[in-house]
Amino acid sequence: MTKARQKLAEQLAEAVAQALSEDLERQERALLIVSGGSTPVPFFKALATKLLAWERIDITLADERWVDEHSSDSNAKLVRDNLLQGNAAAAHFVPLTSKASTPEEGVAEVAERTASLAWPASVVVLGMGGDGHTASLFPDSQELGLALATDEPLVAVRTPSQPQPRITFSAASLHQANRHILHITGDDKRAVLANALNGDDVRQLPIRAFLSCPLAIYWAP
Repeated sequence: MTKARQKLAEQLAEAVAQALSEDLERQERALLIVSGGSTPVPFFKALATKLLAWERIDITLADERWVDEHSSDSNAKLVRDNLLQGNAAAAHFVPLTSKASTPEEGVAEVAERTASLAWPASVVVLGMGGDGHTASLFPDSQELGLALATDEPLVAVRTPSQPQPRITFSAASLHQANRHILHITGDDKRAVLANALNGDDVRQLPIRAFLSCPLAIYWAP
């Protein structure tokens, strides 16, 4: 972990904590949507130390692999191990999987569960892959067009480049937020983002679906 990335994580945690605190001053509950992967781990750990009314905060994920919650590939496990610690353990965490064997079978149950969250989200923290995907909006996914266009909250996704089936909030659901943040690190991701900013084909680089709304970018080398 470089000093720059640690500082970035701390600045992002401060901004998210401030946003949640502001929204809780005028509403009973606030919703935070986070992303998985390795990039957000230091951010999760920094945010967990913030003094917030955690018992009034809902947390869920932008997307999830359809795996057991105890699997090392589970984003829910990542959140529990790194964010739901200390005071932050009082937050109401809603995972995106069910006991159904496939995301296609489980998507309705998960949609019902997430409908009761405190929408619109206070903050959506997105990540981005080297292929320009965000959440589970992958350029090579058959379901990309559906996930970009549907008014349904969640979409079951199967992607040739990914070993596990997934579930993702649709672009429309992820747009239902007061604030959008993109958290990325490394020169390669910066180059992908620069490419995305210079074009408009969302299917080529799905992160473009969020470049038309105010997007705070947190980047470190």
